[in-house]
Amino acid sequence: MQMLDAEILKSRAVVIDGNATARSVLAAQLRELGLQEVRQLARVQDARMLLEREAYDIVLCEMDFDGAPMSGQDLLDELRREQLLPAATAFVLLTANASYARVVEAAQANADGFLVKPCSASALAERLAEVRRRKRELAPLYQAMRGGDAAGAAALAEQRFAARAPYWRYAAKAAAELWLRAGRPERAQALCEAVLEEAPQAWARLGIARAHLARGELGAARRQLEACVAKEGGDADAHELLARTLVELGEFEPALQAMRSASSLTPGCLLRRQHRGALAFYLGQKEEAASELRDAIAMGRKSRLFEPSSLLLLALLEHDARQARNFAALAEQVSALAAADADAGGDSPRLRRIHELVRALGALQARRHEAALQAARALAEEADRADFDLEAAVITLALWVRLPAAAVDAAELAAVVQALALRFGVSKAATETLLGALDARPELLERVREGHAEIGRVAEQALGAAMKGHADAALQLLLQQGERTRNAKLIEMSLTLARRHADQVNDAPALTQRAQALQARCGAPISQLAGVARAARVPGGLALRG
Repeated sequence: MQMLDAEILKSRAVVIDGNATARSVLAAQLRELGLQEVRQLARVQDARMLLEREAYDIVLCEMDFDGAPMSGQDLLDELRREQLLPAATAFVLLTANASYARVVEAAQANADGFLVKPCSASALAERLAEVRRRKRELAPLYQAMRGGDAAGAAALAEQRFAARAPYWRYAAKAAAELWLRAGRPERAQALCEAVLEEAPQAWARLGIARAHLARGELGAARRQLEACVAKEGGDADAHELLARTLVELGEFEPALQAMRSASSLTPGCLLRRQHRGALAFYLGQKEEAASELRDAIAMGRKSRLFEPSSLLLLALLEHDARQARNFAALAEQVSALAAADADAGGDSPRLRRIHELVRALGALQARRHEAALQAARALAEEADRADFDLEAAVITLALWVRLPAAAVDAAELAAVVQALALRFGVSKAATETLLGALDARPELLERVREGHAEIGRVAEQALGAAMKGHADAALQLLLQQGERTRNAKLIEMSLTLARRHADQVNDAPALTQRAQALQARCGAPISQLAGVARAARVPGGLALRG
């Protein structure tokens, strides 16, 4: 058979299929087309690990794997969402099921191609030739993406859309994603609205919701996403983005419902299983949390998408359930993570704290209460550090509330809870996370709620003073309370006020410097919740890795 194109000799391919005969046939067909490096894998889990580490030019992947939690479509979706699949990679899904529903499913998976097995060598060559033509046609766009100029690449993609040049639909989606990354949500929204005037597109509806989120318009984003879910009931991205929006609104129960829908639609998605387990944990749904977290650990403990917070939360659940053997296995995994980090020359405060929590829980199981108390005190003493984040607060509170009442002074415990509530009560979402760490202790739950309310009162008082023309007094109040509570919301407000009303504030440069120093010491405002959301991950987005 004739070579596919001149560049094919330099290309690498991987064939993923549970059937050994099908793998061998496809690999032979690829070699006939000129590929010299063709790898074969039988398990989709192994394929995910490989594609997380290495880039391939062509991926041929079966859609269905008997007995596996992840399908070929799940693999494609997750790799694209997590920016682990280069835009130039040709990903073709294969299936023996040629039904209309399966064809539609493959199209919605954003695959580069779709083939029904068994396929002839000529059919495979034709499909790959078309995919590679498209990749070459869009090469300037991919190059612009790799250049790091999101706005410039967005403008290039939008020009292709406006001219209705070949592959303009893909270009429109890329342009919307790039405008969002460039901090121009209004351009992204306008483009999505223009696309919807042409034809219904689920990604464009999600793009409008993401533009609202980028502007902090949570209510508008929620309404848009609820409409998306109503129209696209089977769109897992819509459910997940709705869940994340509800988390930001502090509405954890409906967020869990939405995440259940997302993970049920894509049972092989590692991050969704972890996020569902974390939400269930914070809501006290311990059986569901343990089940989801166990499955996530079994699915992808060595994956780059695995979150150590899953080990943290499951260790707490196994400790509470008195499952000593399960807890010991988790403790070994946490120790291995910490050791690997140390061997690599790392110094992750996050892994260290998780390791300290697990060791302290082990001390409690061995009835070494004094050792556990000392570990809890050491964690609480770190609260002044800039790297002490919401997850660190969860770790600290989770350990303190598990100390035996006879081993800890009630006043000391209350002081720790109050201090963390004041520092991290920056939003309803953060407060709900702290509440979930307290294992339903009523007297402590009230302290956290009161801490959040106190921060709200200070913020309202400062805003009121500024609106009445007393910016100097408002700034002094925010700085004083920011230094007392170390609350990132109050500190950020003080910086904003100092910059906006510099002409009304005495010694504005010195006060601004004071606020900046405070922010550097206490950390930036919270941008994600422990075990629930990752800032880099955007459901409904397009993978733009070069």
